[in-house]
Amino acid sequence: MKDMVTEENPDCPFEFNFDETTFKVGDIVSYQVPEAFDDMPFVGILVEVAEDHVILSHYDETDPNPPRMRGTRESRPKVSKKDALGE
Repeated sequence: MKDMVTEENPDCPFEFNFDETTFKVGDIVSYQVPEAFDDMPFVGILVEVAEDHVILSHYDETDPNPPRMRGTRESRPKVSKKDALGE
């Protein structure tokens, strides 16, 4: 992502949905893995939305079937280290 923002194009290339009340499949979200990376943000895409959680995949245009992770349903979902890293 660092290479996506340049002096010529300073805007973030993603439009995130931070409103968990409007989450829907296909939304791009910023998620965190606090057990491993504190508050570092990652880019994910929602693949399922339930009342109390979401299922998301890391946003990767090169991987047609990225692994799915369970996250909390909040403005910036939290994912467990086990789900994110397979540990």
